[in-house]
Amino acid sequence: MNLSDAIRRVPTLFDAQKGRELAALFSDFSPDVSALIAGAAGCSPYLAGLIEKEQEWLRSAFEDVDKAVADEIASAAFHAPDGLADGLRRAKRRVAVISALADLGGAWPLERVTAALTDLADAACQSALRAAVGHQIQRGKLPGMDADDVEDAAGMVVLAMGKMGAHELNYSSDIDLICLFDETRFDADGFQQARAAFSRATRAMAATLSEITAQGYVFRTDLRLRPDPSVTPVCIAMEAAEQYYESLGRTWERAAYIKARVAAGDAAAGNRFLKTLTPFVWRRHLDFAAIQDAHDMRLAIREHKGLGGPITLPGHNMKLGRGGIREIEFFTQTRQLIAGGRDPDLRCRETRKGLAVLAQKKWVETDVAEALSDHYVAHRTVEHRLQMVQDAQTHNLPRSEENFARLAAMMATDVASLQADLKQRLEAVHELTEGFFAPSKPQPPVPQVDLDESILNRWISYPALRSTRSRQIFDRVKPDLLARLSGTARPQDALIAFDGFLAGLPAGVQLFSLLEANPQLTDLIIDITGTSPALAQYLSRNAGVFDAVIGGGFFSDWPHQAGLERALEEALARETDYELRLDTTRRWHKEWNFRIGVHLLRGLISAQEASAQYADLARTVLAVIWPIVIDNFALKHGPAPGRGAVVLGMGSLGAGTLNAGSDLDLIVIYDPLDMDASDGRKPLASRVYYARLTQALITALSAPMAQGKLFEVDMRLRPSGNQGPVATSWPAFQSYQRDEAWTWEHLALTRAAVIAGPEALVRDVAVFTRSVLSMPRKTEDVLKEVADMRHRLQQAKSPPGLFEAKTGAGRLQEIELLAQAGALLTGKPMDQTADGISYLSTLGVLSAEQAADLSAGATLFANLHTAVRLLSDQPLDSALLAPAAQGFLSDVLDCASFDVLETKLTQSYQRCDQILSMVLAPYVARGESL
Repeated sequence: MNLSDAIRRVPTLFDAQKGRELAALFSDFSPDVSALIAGAAGCSPYLAGLIEKEQEWLRSAFEDVDKAVADEIASAAFHAPDGLADGLRRAKRRVAVISALADLGGAWPLERVTAALTDLADAACQSALRAAVGHQIQRGKLPGMDADDVEDAAGMVVLAMGKMGAHELNYSSDIDLICLFDETRFDADGFQQARAAFSRATRAMAATLSEITAQGYVFRTDLRLRPDPSVTPVCIAMEAAEQYYESLGRTWERAAYIKARVAAGDAAAGNRFLKTLTPFVWRRHLDFAAIQDAHDMRLAIREHKGLGGPITLPGHNMKLGRGGIREIEFFTQTRQLIAGGRDPDLRCRETRKGLAVLAQKKWVETDVAEALSDHYVAHRTVEHRLQMVQDAQTHNLPRSEENFARLAAMMATDVASLQADLKQRLEAVHELTEGFFAPSKPQPPVPQVDLDESILNRWISYPALRSTRSRQIFDRVKPDLLARLSGTARPQDALIAFDGFLAGLPAGVQLFSLLEANPQLTDLIIDITGTSPALAQYLSRNAGVFDAVIGGGFFSDWPHQAGLERALEEALARETDYELRLDTTRRWHKEWNFRIGVHLLRGLISAQEASAQYADLARTVLAVIWPIVIDNFALKHGPAPGRGAVVLGMGSLGAGTLNAGSDLDLIVIYDPLDMDASDGRKPLASRVYYARLTQALITALSAPMAQGKLFEVDMRLRPSGNQGPVATSWPAFQSYQRDEAWTWEHLALTRAAVIAGPEALVRDVAVFTRSVLSMPRKTEDVLKEVADMRHRLQQAKSPPGLFEAKTGAGRLQEIELLAQAGALLTGKPMDQTADGISYLSTLGVLSAEQAADLSAGATLFANLHTAVRLLSDQPLDSALLAPAAQGFLSDVLDCASFDVLETKLTQSYQRCDQILSMVLAPYVARGESL
């Protein structure tokens, strides 16, 4: 880039004489270049000195500014130890003067200016570190290291923090560094000697960069961001640093590591260290507690610096004062901390990029992000101009009229316009950010209803309120909570229900912070606790599922299984460890399971839709987890022999009608072909291989882990039940189903569906299953089997309550059994229970009226079963059922009142029992009764 061609503006002359003197040195250049030199030199004594000192270099640099800067940075990065200090200072002068001219002339945008300064800082650190560590190696102070280890600094790493880490160094910036070394490169006997040597190397590097000589300085260096700087050496072992952050790390240190990156030294070791800190920096849950921490930091900085007053321009600090640069950075970083654990896209170092991604992900309104981004550029530009005057690390606006006039000249404007723009921007930033950190919420009105004081008084004893911090946050949330409880139809009942939820909550800081930032969630909690004890208990143990509500998309359309699989695969792609993948799946499943329950509770979906969605969710987990289980198992025992194995879903899973607490009925079928064993580090015979692989799947689904368990698994529907092998070979499955299976097993097969496995075997199992179901059968044999099974079911089960829709005379299980008979007798698929009932009608087993009544009963009972399982996993007692729960059941089943619902259920059970008994009476064995 030729500077003359790229100039878009020039500063106004402030010291005209000085400006013209230096412009005369470049009189052979274009008028634009001369005007730029005059304006820069006339406004900045520092730049005037640099222009004069580097005039010969500048004359060539103007021809291609980008190349000139790149060459200086490259030479700085690989500078030999001899003459290093002077060489780096020369590079600093040149990059400083050319970037200032490109900045003042509008040839470079802000990001290009800060990138050039940062790249130079990286290069200087690399050369200074290499020289310092090389010196220690030459002296024999680093055990086991030789000249070959100089290139990666013998395991030492320099982390760039703050603006340097973000590639956003300002014009006269300190550089914030953390220096570490990889202790694994040294044995125990050499550790102390190595640590001392690395500390000496760190001090030598810092001195090379920051000492002021006749040639100036390179960068002022700050090493105080390291763990506990008052007592730790300037370079510490990575293991010690990791232990510190895990046990004592604070929120401001988490925020600092958003921008951290390796600037010099052993990049591989440095990046491994940063990866180990990922759980410390990026919490897996939405971390709204970070808002208060950031707000407290802002107030502490203001108090310490004396910057808490109103915005008045003379002397105002553009970095730390109200409406300043730090406000924008804190706003961005805090939002990143809140959600970055769930969304890696938010983990970007650059401030403006962070704002753009936050807006894209709907965490910040687009107009707010764009406004703050624009103000950030404007603020940083003013900051650069302030620092260019004397190369001073200042952020304060001028106090005198003369210096304000100098600043206005550098900005190519007049004082009045500059001051008006500054005032407007500072106030706008303050208004946009202050509401996020310290919203001035109007206090809700004092509740008009007198809530039970004995309940309110015991809250302080609950585990969720045991810490001082949780009590402080809850005290701020409590007035709004009580107001909302008082606004419910039955406040005392709502209070009792919420009390049960609060009592079961193990910790409160994160949830209370979430409610403070998102008060609308309080209504959702009150709805859940007042309606569904089971969901409320689930929520108290898994409050992290609220992340999904806040995270966006919670109330969007259902994505179906294909969309769910993509979402889960994306979540798991971020993890490489097997156990972490399983835990991630559990957390992911909890959120989607919670979403279905909330949608049903709020009437956004019907019970039938909820049942299908629970099934989609379970099938997704199986489809995604099965290959992961196989791959992990294969690491030890080799790839699956033969064609692999499929997972066959039975019962409600196969039928696609699950509820909130359903078990999974599974059969695993494998085809080893002619392979007797696997080929791996620890090979297994094919039968043993698949048996253990199946057990690994069961463990992955049902073993309790940090995030709980996914599903209980029932394998009793496999051939020969619990007496048979846990996994069935493909030839054995075919032989058994053709020659040995009981009629009830073929009835169960009408609800089977292949959920996961290799495509070819999936296709073969599906084709074979259809062929088995198409085999000719006698109606009387099948119905006799149904009658016998119905009798045994009634003998085994105690009389259920009114709200037990599944088991009992005339209820769902019996109707589904008869429907399966219809599918088996016709050899047709049965997507819904009503399909099997209609088949029996065409066969003449049922009249049209009977079929209609049974189909209606099946739909009613299935919806009731789904709704009841959301409310409780225990039998319901209508006398103890909360009014909100009664209303929920009435709405789900489309009844005008709870009394109408009870009457409808009683009559429906009786009618369906009557039909079933009438239809199956001819097939009942002597001595039995229906």
